[in-house]
Amino acid sequence: MLGIWLILAAISMFGLSGLPGCLFPARSAVGQRLAVLLMVLGGLTGLVGVGAALSAGETPTWALPWGQFTVAVDALSALFLVPVFVVPVLGSIYGLGYWPAAAHPENGRRLSLFYGTLAGAMALVVIARDGVLLLIAWEVMALAAFFAATVEEDSEEVRRAGWVYLIATHAGTLCLIALFALWHRATGSLALVPARAVPVELAGILFGLTVVGFGFKAGLMPLHIWLPGAHASAPSHVSAVMSGVMLKMGIYGMVRMTALLPVAADWWGGVLLTVGAISGVAAIALALGQRDLKRLLAYSSIENIGIIIMGLGLALLGRALGRPDWVVLGLGGALLHVWNHSLFKPLLFFNAGAVIHATHTRQLDRLGGLAKVMPQTAVLFAVGAIAICALPPLNGFASEWLLYVGLFRTLDPSGAGFPAAAVAAVVLALIGTLALACFVKLLGVVFLGTARGEAGAQGSDPGLSMRFPMIITAAGCIVLGLFPWLATPLLERAVRDWAGLSGPQHPSIAALAPLKWISVLGVTLLGLVGLLWGALRMLPRVTLLREAGTWDCGYAQPIRRMQYTGSSFGQMLVHLFALFLRPRQQWPAIRGIFSRPARFESFVPDVVLDHLVLPFFSLANRCLPRLRFLQQGQTHRYVLYMLVMVIFLFVWGAMGVEP
Repeated sequence: MLGIWLILAAISMFGLSGLPGCLFPARSAVGQRLAVLLMVLGGLTGLVGVGAALSAGETPTWALPWGQFTVAVDALSALFLVPVFVVPVLGSIYGLGYWPAAAHPENGRRLSLFYGTLAGAMALVVIARDGVLLLIAWEVMALAAFFAATVEEDSEEVRRAGWVYLIATHAGTLCLIALFALWHRATGSLALVPARAVPVELAGILFGLTVVGFGFKAGLMPLHIWLPGAHASAPSHVSAVMSGVMLKMGIYGMVRMTALLPVAADWWGGVLLTVGAISGVAAIALALGQRDLKRLLAYSSIENIGIIIMGLGLALLGRALGRPDWVVLGLGGALLHVWNHSLFKPLLFFNAGAVIHATHTRQLDRLGGLAKVMPQTAVLFAVGAIAICALPPLNGFASEWLLYVGLFRTLDPSGAGFPAAAVAAVVLALIGTLALACFVKLLGVVFLGTARGEAGAQGSDPGLSMRFPMIITAAGCIVLGLFPWLATPLLERAVRDWAGLSGPQHPSIAALAPLKWISVLGVTLLGLVGLLWGALRMLPRVTLLREAGTWDCGYAQPIRRMQYTGSSFGQMLVHLFALFLRPRQQWPAIRGIFSRPARFESFVPDVVLDHLVLPFFSLANRCLPRLRFLQQGQTHRYVLYMLVMVIFLFVWGAMGVEP
C-alpha cells in the first residue's frame, strides 16, 4: 500500500506545484523555484513509489455514491510511469532558464500551474483502473495541455493551433466515452480488469474505438492534425513533455485495452501494422519538407509513434496466431521504444529551445553555423539525432532491432508464419533511411556552414539550468543504448502481464534477441572511435594560411546565401513523395532584361489538415448557420423537441430494439 500512496502523493505535488507562484508577484522567481522544488520532490517520490508498488502489488479502492474508483500499479503501469516522473521534472528545471518569470510576467504563473497539472494528470491516467476515473484524468490532462501550450495566446498562430487541438482531443474523448459505455454493456462494470467473455463482433468494435479514441492523443495518421501546430507553438519544455510523455498516454490506452479484451483477431494486428507503417513513412516524409525546426521535430514524433504501433500490431498478430515469440519481440520492442523516445525526443526539443532562445527564430533558412557559437548544444543535438535515427551505439537502435527480429520471424518456412507482416520490416528500413536524411539535413542546416541570416550569427550555449536536462537525457540515450538489457526485466514482466504468458509459454527477450551482444558491439564501436580520435590528435598540426567559407560551390566571392537551405536539401526526397505531400511552389515571374528582384518559395502543407479538415469546417461554417432557426431561445420549442425525442424512443422500444 505504501507504494500507491507515494505515487498519489507525487501526483498531488505535481498538481499543486504551480499554486505557490500565485502567491508571489508575477516577476518573482521565488514562486517558479518553489514549483520546480515541488516537481523534483514529486518525481523522486513517484519513482520510489513505483518501485515499492511493483513489489507489493496492492490495489486501493475508494467507494463512491455511483460506484468506486480504483488505482493500481503493475509492470505495464510502472513502465509508463517512469517517463512521467522524469521528463516533466527535467522540463521544469529547463524552464528556469528558458521561461523565467521575470521575462514572462504575463503568463509565467499560468504556465507553471498547468504544467504541473498536466504531469499529475498523466500519472493518474496510468494508474486508473476505472473507466470514469480514467476519463476524468484524461480530460484534465487534455485541458492542462491546452492551457500550457497556448500561453502565448496573443499570437494568431498559437490560437489557431490551440483551436485545432481542442477539436481533435475532444473528438477522441467522445470515442472513449463510447468505448467505456460499450465496455460497461459487455462486462457489466466500468472496472478496467480483464473481461471473461466478449462477443467477437463487439470486441472488434471495442478495438476500433480504442484505436481511434487513443489514436487521436497518440498522433496516429490521419488523426495527427493537432500535433504539429501544438508542438511548434508551445514553449519548448512543454513540447518536450507533450512529445516525450503525453503522446505515450495514447499508446498506454491502446496497450491497456487490448490486454483486457479476451479475444484478438488477426486483422487487429494487420490494421495496426498498416496504420503504423503509413504513419511512420508519411510523417518522416512530411518532416523532410518542413522549414520550421519544431514542426519538423513534431512530425518526427508521429513517425516514432508509428514504429511503436507497428510493434503493438506484431504483438496482437502473435497473440491471435499463437506465436508468443512475436508477442515478446513486438510488444517488448514497442515498450522499449516508448522509453527510448521519451529520452531522445525531449533532448531534441530541449536543444531546439536552446537554439530558439539564442536566435529568436524557428526558421531553418535563417540559421546556420551555430556549432561555432554553441558547440555544447551542437554535440548534444548530434547525440539526439544519432539516437532517433536508430544508429548504434545509442538507444534507438536496440528497440528497432527487436522489431526487426520479430518481423523477420513472421517468415516461417514451416508454414506457421504470416509473410505479409514481413513487409513491415522493409517499411521500417525505409523509415530509418528517411529519418537519417531528415536529421542530416537538420544538423547540417542549423549547426554547420555559415549563418544564413542575422539570427544565425548570434547565440551562445545556454546556462546550466537549460544544459542540465539536456545532459541527463543525452546520458540516458547513451546508457540505454550501450546496456539495453538493463530494461529487460521490467519489459518481460510487462509483456507477461499483457499477454498472460507464463512458464515455457513465455520466451525471454534474451533468448530471442540477445541484447548483451549490442552492449559488446556498442562498447567496441566507441573504443574504435576513441582510438581513431586519439590517432588524429597525435598527427602534426597543420597551420592554416588562409580561411575560406564553407560550401562556396567554387565561387571566388561566396556569400552566405549560396548555401543549401533546408528546403533545397530535402527537395529530391520530397518530390519522391509528391503524390502524397502535394508540395506547393511559388515561381518568380521574371520579365524583361533588367527584371525586378524576385524570390522562389516552396511549401509542404499537411494534406489531411489543410486539404480535408479545414475545408470541411469552412463548409460547415457556411452551411450550419441556416439551422439557427431551431435555437430561438423559446422554452416551448425546447419542450416540443423533448416530446418528439420521447416519442421516438417509445417507438424505438416498441420495435424491440434496445436503445
